[in-house]
This record gives sequence, structure tokens and C-alpha cells, in this order.
Amino acid sequence: MIHIVLFEPEIPQNTGNIIRTAMATDSVLHLIKPYGFILNQKHLKRAGMDYIDKTRIIEHLNWNDFINSVKENDEIYYLSRYGHQYPASFDFSKVQGDIYLVFGKESTGIPKTVLKDNLDKCIRLPMVSAARSLNLSNTVAIMVYEVLRQLDYPGLSKDECQKGADFLERNNFDEVF
Repeated sequence: MIHIVLFEPEIPQNTGNIIRTAMATDSVLHLIKPYGFILNQKHLKRAGMDYIDKTRIIEHLNWNDFINSVKENDEIYYLSRYGHQYPASFDFSKVQGDIYLVFGKESTGIPKTVLKDNLDKCIRLPMVSAARSLNLSNTVAIMVYEVLRQLDYPGLSKDECQKGADFLERNNFDEVF
């Protein structure tokens, strides 16, 4: 099981997009308070579309509350600009328990003391030196799909389910470009 952990998220649109990613990938979303918005705010629901009610969301009062909820066999990874390893440095298929991916607040990231104490589990997405970071919701999607790729997308459909896997083959399209 993949767990997406947002430490004190500040931007509702990012959280809404991450709700959508969590639902689509059957991941659990953990939100660590305080937030920079009200969780049921209109534009959060808009970004999360109708996925809010279909997503497993667990709220935590603070960092310690979250840490105390993690089981002994589970692995926690921290996404940070200060990480020295990149996603492919880790073999997520060898993790015995659940996988937790922790992402920091948009303005300051994950607390530096947490990062320093867990340098062996800090991940940085490679990018050009002029870039400080990527958008939070994009980073979450990249990381969740890297873990899923390594696990061969367990439980996820690899074909179009709404219109059918053979939708293109069954239909004639007269689109003009």
C-alpha cells in the first residue's frame, strides 16, 4: 500500500489535485495539520473533483500523531530538494510493509531536523540546477507512479474501463486537425 503524506499543506489546489492522484492510484492520503485552508473549501473540492468522497483521507493533529500511526515494518521516504538520492536509487519492490511518501509544505518543505535524521531515506527529483523545486502535486504524481512502476501497478487497470479497452478500434472518428 502506498501512503501519500502531506506535512502542513498550504495550497488547496495542490491538495485537491493530490486527492485526485490518491484516488486514481488507490493510495491513502495523510494530511498533517495545521493546513493553510479549510479542508471542505469550495476550490479544494473543485480541484479534487468528485474524488474527495472516494479517497481514503486520514487527518493527523501533528507530526508526532502521524509518526505514531506508522507500523514497524513500514518504510518512510522523504521528498526534499535536500535529498542526495533519486527515486531509482531505491528498490520499492523489496519493502515488506507499506510505503509512505512524505511531502513538505509548499513554502518551507519538511522540517530540516526530520530530514537530517533520515538522510538515508531522502529523495530528490533530478532537475536542472537553476530549478529549486517542482509543483507539489506534480512531485507527488511523479513519485507515486515511480513506486507503482516498480511494483508493476498492482490493482490498477491498464486499459480504459469507462468506454472499453477497444474503444478506438470499435469507432470511426472524422476529426480534423
